[in-house]
Amino acid sequence: PGVPNWSLESVPRAIGADQGRQLLASIDRSTAVGRRDYAILLLLARLGLRSSEVAFLELDDIDWDVGQVSVQGKRGHRTALPLPADVGAAIAAYLRHGRPHSTSRRVFLRSKAPIRGFMSQCGVGSIIRHALQRTGIQAPTTGAHQFRHALATQMLRHGASLTEIGDALRHRNPQTTTIYAPL
Repeated sequence: PGVPNWSLESVPRAIGADQGRQLLASIDRSTAVGRRDYAILLLLARLGLRSSEVAFLELDDIDWDVGQVSVQGKRGHRTALPLPADVGAAIAAYLRHGRPHSTSRRVFLRSKAPIRGFMSQCGVGSIIRHALQRTGIQAPTTGAHQFRHALATQMLRHGASLTEIGDALRHRNPQTTTIYAPL
């Protein structure tokens, strides 16, 4: 029997640009949890990070002087990415006025005891699910990966090549990016 090729079956489902903006606007940034969630959502939406890359981001991974964030992707591969000003401002607001005191070196911490970094990427997924439920947004999925797909879709619509999209998403194999070709 043949082996199914699931990865090329259809274009990944992405949250719409308007829905993404609505979701970001709905977050109450006057609270510590809101500042954390806003910074997390911006990292997902603007940099196309994977949920694990956000969950395991360490304080030392941000170089404020250069304006870069270093992320550890799949198989431990580390990449330095430019840190957009709005994303940096959101992270700084959380670090200054929202992050609980902790010896943990993780940027983002749980809001309930025990106060520590997320144990897995599931914590980021939970934040997305709760934000979508709270706002009533009918997104195509409830996971964090839809923001990565949204970034790729937006880049493609603005004329980016598959190579540029693959570079932005840090795909190691160019074949991985071809899922966006049918758009």
